[in-house]
Amino acid sequence: MTAAPAPALIDELLPRFDEVERHELVVRAPAPAVYAALRRVDLLGPRVVRWLILLRGLPSALSGPRRRRPRGPVTLERLLESGFVLLGERAGRELALGIAGRFWRPAGERLALDADGFRAFDRPGHAKAVWTFSLEEQADGTTRLVTETRIQCLDRASRRRFRLYWRLVRPFSGLIRIALLRAIAREALRPRR
Repeated sequence: MTAAPAPALIDELLPRFDEVERHELVVRAPAPAVYAALRRVDLLGPRVVRWLILLRGLPSALSGPRRRRPRGPVTLERLLESGFVLLGERAGRELALGIAGRFWRPAGERLALDADGFRAFDRPGHAKAVWTFSLEEQADGTTRLVTETRIQCLDRASRRRFRLYWRLVRPFSGLIRIALLRAIAREALRPRR
């Protein structure tokens, strides 16, 4: 008898949620190449991503002190230095990031939490999000690359505020995720030296 596969990290980390965004792309490369590309791709490389992130940060830039954008590519490692936390990884197959805050506010008010702190976090007036990438190698040698984001609001007031915000940003959030999947695919197909 074969053991049942482990549940997806996102199902373990955030089984109950208020909103979800999911996109996928079939990449004409084996899973190891796609996973390596995921770890090294510049997440702000696609022009549409840069513009949308710039627009998202505009209210905070106009109302507060200027923060310098770090130079160089923004890889997953750099993303972890900016407020996201690595919640879990199944090397070569799946990776989960988390973040908590008040995303509907101009600066997002992201909180600095470690993985245990994220799991235990339940402060009213806030929300938390889990963002995953998962890979499934197909019989024809291609890889199905999936990104999913789930958001859980921690009380009724934050749920109401987040839903208003989400109505406005969800289409753009989808554009960012689609652009990221395409960037990962291009990186996976790029010849390595």
